[in-house]
Formats: sequence, structure tokens, C-alpha cells
Amino acid sequence: MRLILLGGPGAGKGTQSAFLTEYYSIPQISTGDMLRAAIKANTPIGIQAKTVIDRGDLVSDDIIIKLVKDRVQQDDCANGYLFDGVPRTIAQADALRAAEIELDAVIEIDVDQEVIVERIIGRRIHEASGRSYHIKYNPPKVADKDDETGEPLIQRKDDEEHTVRHRLEIYNTVTAPLVDYYKQWAKAEPDTAPRYITVDGIGELEDVSKRILQKLD
Repeated sequence: MRLILLGGPGAGKGTQSAFLTEYYSIPQISTGDMLRAAIKANTPIGIQAKTVIDRGDLVSDDIIIKLVKDRVQQDDCANGYLFDGVPRTIAQADALRAAEIELDAVIEIDVDQEVIVERIIGRRIHEASGRSYHIKYNPPKVADKDDETGEPLIQRKDDEEHTVRHRLEIYNTVTAPLVDYYKQWAKAEPDTAPRYITVDGIGELEDVSKRILQKLD
């Protein structure tokens, strides 16, 4: 099973990625992990990427696609893979397609963006342990206090409303067009394009997982 997961920040991609990789016994291929591994191994692409990163620049699509092509040839990808963080843009999607990287399905986890905002800004964290709460969906026994230690909970900077809305703006501008890209490809070339699947991301995590499996099966 060779998959791409799409969805806004906070839509539940991380949780569903973990579920799908375990269910299908496939690796999760992350651009960050690939870059770190290539740099650590001192491969030609890793050296090239390190030079770019050390300059403070973004790694080019060309380097990312080379990393992906190398990665999917490795033994643990024999049964498939799930892409995490790639493609991020139409240019990367075009490059994957031109490189003939095989894909079975593109899954969009669909969650209304105001629901995403509510999900994220309600999170509270116990910094020392990493325990996570939500003021509405999973509140602590005592407001703003960790259940086990009684210590104060914090809201991470990433979870503040203005930060969340900024991340959604970036997603809507850069990444959301991939939804239309893969929908149109599936419509134009149904025999060769990856299937495009939309799943309602509202509800219990297990229910969302079941919806994904039903559509993939």
C-alpha cells in the first residue's frame, strides 16, 4: 500500500499515519527523516542538502525528489510506504509524478478549519511529562492543573490562536491546492492515477481509522 495523507494542521494526520503504517507494515517516509539520514550518512545528496541548510536556505524540490527516489528503493519499502510531508507543493507533486513514484491512494482527512482551530487552541500540556489535555474534549480534573502532579499546565506557543490561523493560511495557499491536483488527476486518468479518497475527520480516532480502511479496502 503506497499512500499520501493530506489535511490541514490538526486534522489528525499524525495519528492516522501511525495507525496505517502499523496496519499495513509499511514505513512512514518523512522528508525530515530522509534529510537527517542522508546528512548523517554523508551521501552525495546529504552533503548537498547540508550545504543548503547551513546557508539557511530551503532544500530544493530536486533534492527532495532524489531523496524520495532513493528511499523507496530500500528493502523496507517492498510492501509500500506512506509519505509524510511530501509532496508539499504542486511542483513536488509534478516531480513525483514525472519520477514515476508509485502511489495507490491519496487520502484527504477532511476537517472544517474552525474545528481545527478549536481542537488546537484548547490543548494544554504538562511540560515535564508531555501529558496532553484539552479544555473541552479531555479536561484535567482540576482546571489548568496536571492530574498526576498538580503542576500548572501550559499552552504551547504553536497552539496559540494567531499561530494556528497563520499555519492554516500557509496550508491553504501552498498545500491545499494538492487536493484539487490529485482529484483532477484521478478523474482524468482513472486507470493509472492514484485513487483519491476523502474521509470525514470528525469523531473518535478509531472511527476515522475505520472510515479510511473501508475506503482503501
